[in-house]
Amino acid sequence: MTIETQASDNAASRGFLFALSAYLLWGLLPLFMKAVAHIPAAEVVAHRILWSVPIAGATLLFLGRTADVKAAVRSPRTLLMAAITAAFISCNWGIYVWAISADRAVETALGYYINPLVSVVMGAALLGEKLNRFQVAAIALAAVAVIVLAFDAGGVPWVSLALAMTFAIYGFLRKTLPIGPSQGFFLEVMILCVPALAYIVWLQMRGEGHFIATDPYDVALLLGCGPVTAVPLMLYAFGAKLLRYSTIGIMQYIAPSIIFVIAVFVFDEPFSQMRLIAFAIIWTALAIYTWSMFFRRVEQPA
Repeated sequence: MTIETQASDNAASRGFLFALSAYLLWGLLPLFMKAVAHIPAAEVVAHRILWSVPIAGATLLFLGRTADVKAAVRSPRTLLMAAITAAFISCNWGIYVWAISADRAVETALGYYINPLVSVVMGAALLGEKLNRFQVAAIALAAVAVIVLAFDAGGVPWVSLALAMTFAIYGFLRKTLPIGPSQGFFLEVMILCVPALAYIVWLQMRGEGHFIATDPYDVALLLGCGPVTAVPLMLYAFGAKLLRYSTIGIMQYIAPSIIFVIAVFVFDEPFSQMRLIAFAIIWTALAIYTWSMFFRRVEQPA
């Protein structure tokens, strides 16, 4: 084994551990969000933003990446793009926090299951990327699953679709930022922390906030919103840099799978036969989509 090969294997191992840790934390996040379910979702999101700033800032200082942020702050275009991506991720957080508190965790799991398929559709529609027959079949099956859920619920499963769409759009636009993932996350929460802090202060002045002069348990939970938000994102950013895209593509199903198990067996959310059929269709679609990634890798060398 050459030194280069050994270094590559070590990097892949570290990347796998980083990404696995991120997905496990994301999978367990509903347990924390259920603990703050008595606090309005908007207030929880505001604290997620505010307490992420010091963690993201400390990480950049440790890595010595502050120069990139300084350059981005001087670029109006970069600031505008960061503000747009920040708006989409905050919407995603808001829907997710509300859904968990409203006992709709199963729908959040579905949303993150179909997210990669939505991303494929966006790539085809906006970037002109060609879809192979496996990807077309996977997308068609996902559409069937959504129709089944709509029929079962008597309406469009908007929570799942909104989560999938906002995260897919966020990921698509995030690629346009000329800045690294850690630096970009810090820039986003820095932009968002201004309205977040103003909202928190406004709530406290009205006596409706849950942070100061209230239950110490609530204060601890709101402070914890920072680590549970920033740490998985940082771990994911480090892992994604060291792993192949196909590996990340497969690992992204870890989090919604854990969320699904927690929703059904811990939160005891209803899981009807129609939902089971819809999820079975989604799982089949994801299996086909995952196979398509391997199929593409086999075809490319030829």
